Amino acid sequence: MKRALLSVSNKEGIVEFAKELKNLEFEILSTGGTFKLLKEQGIKTTEVSEFTKSPELFEGRIKTLHPKIHGGILYKRADLRHQEEVKKYDINNIDLVCVNLYPFKETTLKTDDFDEIIENIDIGGPTMIRSAAKNYKDVLIVCDVKDYKNVIESIKEKRDNEIMRRNLMIKAYEHTADYDSYIANYMNERFNGGFGESKFIVGQKVFDTKYGENPHQKGALYEFDHFFSSNFKALKGEASFNNLTDINAALNLASSFGKSPAVAIVKHANPCGFAIKENLLQSYIYALKCDSVSAYGGVVAINGTLDLALAQKISEIYIEVIIAANVDDEALSVFDNKKRIKIFTQENPFLICSFDKYDFKHINGGFVYQNSDAVDINEFKNAKCVSSRKANENELKDLEIAMKIAALTKSNNVVYVKNGAMVAIGMGMTSRIDASKAAIAKAKEMELDLKGCVLASEAFFPFRDSIDEASKIGVKAIIEPGGSIRDDEVIKAANEYEMALYFTGVRHFLH
Repeated sequence: MKRALLSVSNKEGIVEFAKELKNLEFEILSTGGTFKLLKEQGIKTTEVSEFTKSPELFEGRIKTLHPKIHGGILYKRADLRHQEEVKKYDINNIDLVCVNLYPFKETTLKTDDFDEIIENIDIGGPTMIRSAAKNYKDVLIVCDVKDYKNVIESIKEKRDNEIMRRNLMIKAYEHTADYDSYIANYMNERFNGGFGESKFIVGQKVFDTKYGENPHQKGALYEFDHFFSSNFKALKGEASFNNLTDINAALNLASSFGKSPAVAIVKHANPCGFAIKENLLQSYIYALKCDSVSAYGGVVAINGTLDLALAQKISEIYIEVIIAANVDDEALSVFDNKKRIKIFTQENPFLICSFDKYDFKHINGGFVYQNSDAVDINEFKNAKCVSSRKANENELKDLEIAMKIAALTKSNNVVYVKNGAMVAIGMGMTSRIDASKAAIAKAKEMELDLKGCVLASEAFFPFRDSIDEASKIGVKAIIEPGGSIRDDEVIKAANEYEMALYFTGVRHFLH
């Protein structure tokens, strides 16, 4: 007699799965809500308490923690000593275990009642999963609704071999590890400010990339909370490892301005073009002007619809990747003959970001972990004017754009914006004055007029030299965190050149 133990929190597909198992001559064991549902559906089922001859205890806290359950799962069928013990203690085989766990995460999202949260920590479920996974050569362990069909077909076709069972075993341990990790992280979040003695970073694979950062490296995309599965669709081409990091940078920037028609162009995770104009086509045209050389082979993020006119304009040069909130069919057809371009969409009106609460970075031997950085909604509003001159309305709009770009650009950086478009940028430099000079040199190369632009820096100016440099090209307003021991010199320089100078009090290093 073959037996299957079914005990699931998520009841999706379980009735059909149970019917198929009955057709395959499995005896069904079950508990609680699963038992009730199967019985209501006319499926002959034996309750676990009847099978073990032991009652459920402590409001259901103990149901399956019993030698007849775990003995039936764990004993090795080919081991003579195990066979003898099975007979001696009257233990019956359990050959398939189908379990998914109490909705702990879902409970934490809907209530702050700690007693209710505690009651949704599953004990018997993970124990059964781990037991069945340990004895995977003899027991099929099923913990994913999406595996029901394959398991039934494998049994019918007698291809439930060791490789198939091993794959289910691995998935089972991933499932319990994910579950326990979330519990531990939640408890540390609740009681230790999110920084406990251990930190668990768990993601689900979305797809393998062709290779990693370089061809000799293996790579894959993993996601948190189904973000990419729900908000990333390939319309043309496959995303590489490097594409994904560049898309992340472009997406973060282009989505930072609400419903504004923002277009960001990124190369090697740094912006080389950005603009917010009257429409997306004009935004792209002006974003491209900033550094059309670096834009070649870059990533374009579009905070809205990629339509026919915009597609035709983008197709004039080689852009490797487009990520757009949504894409018109006629726009997609523009790129039919462009074999190298890759186009992705979120199928939303505007681009959205995940806004993960925490950020981490690998270092040899471990990783550093921190709260994610973001420009607070009131950061610009609360910026303090420390100069004699105040910025006018147009300059203030440009200052906000420049500040957000600077916060999302590798340090040290400076960003120059004019009339809603980035006109120069220096980033990833070892000194801020070098960043300033590099940005101005690139703008001259692009034949851009910087006179009347504004300037932002992600960290304070340690000396007045960057202000002196800015005066040479006609910068009218500057925004920076402030906090240097030479702030007085910087303020004095701004006043000498009749520039508006604002301090935000917030640094945005990005290394």
